[in-house]
Amino acid sequence: MKVNGTPYRTIWPTADNTAVEIIDQTKLPHIFTTLRLESMRDAERAIRDMQVRGAPLIGVTGAYGVALSMNHHASDAALKATCDKLLLARPTAVNLRWGIERMRAFLLPLQESERAAVAWQEAARIADEDVEINSSIGRHGSELIRATHQKKNATVNILTHCNAGWLATVDWGTALAPIYKAFDAGISLHVWVDETRPRNQGASLTAWELGQHGVPHTVIADNTGGHLMQRGMVDMCIVGTDRVTARGDVCNKIGTYLKALAAHDNGVPFYVALPTPTIDWTLQEGVKDIPIEERAAEEVTHISGLCDDGQVRSVQLTPKGSRAANYGFDVTPARLVTALITENGVVKANAAAMCTLRDMSSLNIDDDQLEQLR
Repeated sequence: MKVNGTPYRTIWPTADNTAVEIIDQTKLPHIFTTLRLESMRDAERAIRDMQVRGAPLIGVTGAYGVALSMNHHASDAALKATCDKLLLARPTAVNLRWGIERMRAFLLPLQESERAAVAWQEAARIADEDVEINSSIGRHGSELIRATHQKKNATVNILTHCNAGWLATVDWGTALAPIYKAFDAGISLHVWVDETRPRNQGASLTAWELGQHGVPHTVIADNTGGHLMQRGMVDMCIVGTDRVTARGDVCNKIGTYLKALAAHDNGVPFYVALPTPTIDWTLQEGVKDIPIEERAAEEVTHISGLCDDGQVRSVQLTPKGSRAANYGFDVTPARLVTALITENGVVKANAAAMCTLRDMSSLNIDDDQLEQLR
């Protein structure tokens, strides 16, 4: 995707494979700047402090963190310590574990002298795969938007929550990839962008990247979505996810569950876009089994913004002494999900369809089933 007309990925290695550069997402939308990561601890910090965020991008950053470590120490003990440390950076997104365990399994059989060079090759391969996966998600999801446009013969209004665009991946995004593909194909659409408290990733990140691409959009308060759905102003919801269980329960940014309830009550299709590495096949029940990250209270009690003098400052919203809870995610049960949009096609969110997806056979639903999902 492009920033001020210049193509960017969210993460890329330096030419000599001694460091990795990232877009510092904590500075957006007011400041666009990049950071240089030179060690595993730099990568771990970037993940923990959300300078990189979004499940797919976290997984790729973890893979590059392993490669950075192998530049300095490539023993079996160092490989284990590196992987164990990176796995603790954030607990909810399963892609982090997926990327790190893939690197561990790939490197462990090799000689220590081989590991550094090969680690960079494998991390780059994981990054390139992410781009291709997300492009495919966009292609499949854009057909749902196209079908809605043909039926409605008017602008398609799409509601999204949090940021699941190219900033959450290496490129293209998950939930926004279908929107970009449809927009580039000339389909008239408009995006309702939830602000997504408390970190405001919709208002700051989704709105910023949609604006960079020229996609019509409107930022709304998180509590507005139900009102819009009641009045027929939302044709579909598309969100991303950080972890999906084997039976189709979806864990995503806090507030997603409430949007799914409103969509279900108003007959609005609720789609979840994801790469298959986001599926945790070891878990069945999302509410009970998925660990929910609890973050610092300051993300709720304080907010940052651009002041009239051009400076970005943080201010306190709550009374001093008031406690704040900050749960990062919630779980949407599979029964509220219309369908999952994956790189392999559109599938229903139930155990049987998920098994088919896992077996990598007959992944696309037929036209009659697709009509039922719309």
